[in-house]
Amino acid sequence: MSDDDEDSRSAVASADEPISWNDLLRGLRHELRTPINHIIGYSELLLEVAEEQEHPELLADLEKIRAAGSELGALVNESLDVARLQTALPDTTSLSRDLRTPLNTIVGYSELLEEEADEGGYADLLPDLQRIRTAGRHLLSQVHALLDLAEDLGDDAPRHPDDRSATTAPVAAVGIAARPPAVQPEQIRQDRPVIMEAKLLVVDDDEANRDMLSRRLERLGYQVALAENGREALDKIAEEPFDLILLDIVMPELDGYAVLLRLKADEARRHIPVIVLSASDELDTAVRCIELGAEDYLPKPIDAVLLRARIGACLEKKYLHDQELRHLETIEGMAAELAEWNRTLEQRVAEQTAQLDRVGRLKRFLPSRLAETIVATGDETLLESHRRWISIVFCDLRGFTPFSETAEPEEVMDVLAEYHQAMGQLISEHEGTVEHFAGDGLMVVFNDPFECSDPEIRAVRMAVQMRDRMGELCRAWLRRDHELGFGVGITYGLATLGQIGYEGRLHYAAIGSIVNLAARLCGEAKDGQILASRRVGLAVEEIAAVNPIGSLTLKGVRDPVPAYEVVGLKDA
Repeated sequence: MSDDDEDSRSAVASADEPISWNDLLRGLRHELRTPINHIIGYSELLLEVAEEQEHPELLADLEKIRAAGSELGALVNESLDVARLQTALPDTTSLSRDLRTPLNTIVGYSELLEEEADEGGYADLLPDLQRIRTAGRHLLSQVHALLDLAEDLGDDAPRHPDDRSATTAPVAAVGIAARPPAVQPEQIRQDRPVIMEAKLLVVDDDEANRDMLSRRLERLGYQVALAENGREALDKIAEEPFDLILLDIVMPELDGYAVLLRLKADEARRHIPVIVLSASDELDTAVRCIELGAEDYLPKPIDAVLLRARIGACLEKKYLHDQELRHLETIEGMAAELAEWNRTLEQRVAEQTAQLDRVGRLKRFLPSRLAETIVATGDETLLESHRRWISIVFCDLRGFTPFSETAEPEEVMDVLAEYHQAMGQLISEHEGTVEHFAGDGLMVVFNDPFECSDPEIRAVRMAVQMRDRMGELCRAWLRRDHELGFGVGITYGLATLGQIGYEGRLHYAAIGSIVNLAARLCGEAKDGQILASRRVGLAVEEIAAVNPIGSLTLKGVRDPVPAYEVVGLKDA
């Protein structure tokens, strides 16, 4: 039910029902505004279509119809103004006669244009021209009814606003008469490019109002959906998103006030802007709509330019609101992600700190590379006892015992620091594992715990580079009156390897006869000499110059041991 139906119902309830003169005129004013809105709206639409389709011969008559509709609206607004009704009642006879002139213009020119459109092949214009003519004739019938009412009342009509007495005038005749018959020709819509991405919902129980408004909005480039009443509107709002709602007030099922109440109570949809379009221009109605959450209020007949501006402003405001929500969601997402990063970072820092602590503890008892591998992989099977073929390099300083007995402790510590630094660098370069060092003695293992394909070659290459580097250090020490030398022993064979010791003091060790043999060969080597077992000497002949030196009788070894001296590398 539209605003017009509600007021008509209240004004016409029965021909015998008493009704006040003010209420009668209010209902009449309300009733007149809807067809006036149709006339103005459809004439403006036709003007746009005629310009686009280049029908200049129609423009002048259409402009006369539009101007006459605006004149009608102004007459009704002025003569039946609510404020003026409080001080003086209108002269209905004069008002009716004033309305006839623009109405005759509207009806006459609409009929003339219908004939021209039919003859000129402008069939697409006929439906809207018929709507204008129907609305004009309906208004004429209202004017005639108003004149009949004035004649029936004669001098009995109240002339002062304080006269609240009821009248039993034949109010049913004041159209208050029936609503004009619906014109339902085939709707003709023009395809226009979308100039703004927005979806609008038009809610009005008057079919002509819905049609006229939706067509105008579609011509502006908006996507439009329609609802006949408030309940249907709320159902559609729950099913699909809308950017703006154009809402009538008086409707069946649920009126506009109820729609506003429920919409603004819905947290998920309360941000959708609502523009109320009503045939009532009373201030109280507008204020109530705004208080219920409407973004704007426009009385009918609707000014097309003003409507377009208000819609644009509402959509711009909603766009900014939506953009703010998107930014807020982005910020909240980034904050959550940052919090997760921080939590993950804290966890990783704690894990890495614990890992570093463990590496540090293991490095005190195990070779650095082994300790790092165990912590990184979590695989402690490397420490379990096992058998493997390995190369062992044993080296120490010549003359270190008499030197440490005669030199100051600080001098001894300086020499050892330089010695360990130089040897440690070479051991790392050749990927050896320091099994242990004690004072000037160093033992390096190849092929365990990290496998390699050439343990003998790596051992010999490292030993030669150690000897060269120690030659430089010994010459430097000699200038400080430290007479020291360097000897190396190398073996290859099976050994048992794994972790030994006790909690708090662990050690990775290699045990077997080849360990003792490497130490005995090192002890037998003279300054600058590298002695190797026969297996090693034969294995490195292609890369190193080696000389057999016969069998050596070594302390702690039962049988003489064939030995080779490594002279140097062939590719050096």
